[in-house]
Amino acid sequence: MSRFLPAGRRHLAQLTRPLAALEDDAPRLDAWGVRMADVLVEGGRLLAAGNGGSAAQAQHLTSELVGRYRDDRMPLSAIPLCAEGPAFTAIGNDYGFEEVFVRQLRAHARPGDVFVGLSTSGASANVLAAAGAAAEMGVETFALTGAGPNPLASSCDEALIVDSAHTATVQEIHLIAVHLLCAAVDLRLEALGLREGAVS
Repeated sequence: MSRFLPAGRRHLAQLTRPLAALEDDAPRLDAWGVRMADVLVEGGRLLAAGNGGSAAQAQHLTSELVGRYRDDRMPLSAIPLCAEGPAFTAIGNDYGFEEVFVRQLRAHARPGDVFVGLSTSGASANVLAAAGAAAEMGVETFALTGAGPNPLASSCDEALIVDSAHTATVQEIHLIAVHLLCAAVDLRLEALGLREGAVS
């Protein structure tokens, strides 16, 4: 067993620099959370998309908003475009994999909504296509990506870039970013007087 410890320690060491950079990006995430909260409390919607581990992160983000992250509060409209299996596979079969998020986004999004695209490479064709469609529809676009520059970061209104060559590190930092976003949403709703009470 001991022969595996150095690899584990190297994994932890890979997080040090990206975590420090994320602390510098915390004000950006706070601003995104405020923006998202303001859109959602006015009846807007958040749509999120990613592939693989990033799909799980997209679902994590949306579930925290529909349910709760920290505090009891009104449910917020948030849809993970990667979670609707029958629609996802039907669109992929009929229109191609690049269209699986675009077609759902065109069905559900309205001008003024928010799209969050997650991609460790920043080059996922279906996430890029969705970001482009969102921009055409007047939907605000945020990206969580790996090392830049990359196409997704360039195509979105704003991006949080994790400067690491390791997919696992990027996804781990993205998970923390998702939690910081959700905390910022909760704090904004509290400031607006819309929090129903803290959860112990």
